Amino acid sequence: MPSLERTRPAMLIDSVWRIVLWVGFRFARIWWYVRQPHHEGALVAIYVGRALLLVKSSYRAEWNFPGGGVRPGETPDAAARREMEEEIGLSSCTLLPAGSASGIWDGRRDRVHFFEHLDCMPELRLDNREIVAARLASPEEWHGIALTEAVATYLRRDLRR
Repeated sequence: MPSLERTRPAMLIDSVWRIVLWVGFRFARIWWYVRQPHHEGALVAIYVGRALLLVKSSYRAEWNFPGGGVRPGETPDAAARREMEEEIGLSSCTLLPAGSASGIWDGRRDRVHFFEHLDCMPELRLDNREIVAARLASPEEWHGIALTEAVATYLRRDLRR
């Protein structure tokens, strides 16, 4: 399936932000590898028919689901909603809990809560800083795409149902 077009043209400040995020993520991974902190995250699998919406971060080589870290005192579903709004501009939607998975990903002990959103293609607003691209991927394409370990874990679990 084709990539989705960006919704806002890139600007110089966006390029600076992407560089900062890329460098920062490299240093964070080194720190996480040394310290192996506990981390809690929330990711949202957005289904459009059988296809999944994947997003590309400026600081990762792999594709991921919209989502991110759970802040102290925040529930996983609130974190998922906040991250969807921040990353792709999607708000006020129904999220279905889809379990969780744990592993050592990016050098830290991570527990990720998964949510699903079943709908038609949402109108995306990518920030061109953290999230630089989005695409729909059919089940036949999933194995040929570089995915984060958390997404790959979700898909393996999902395929065994």
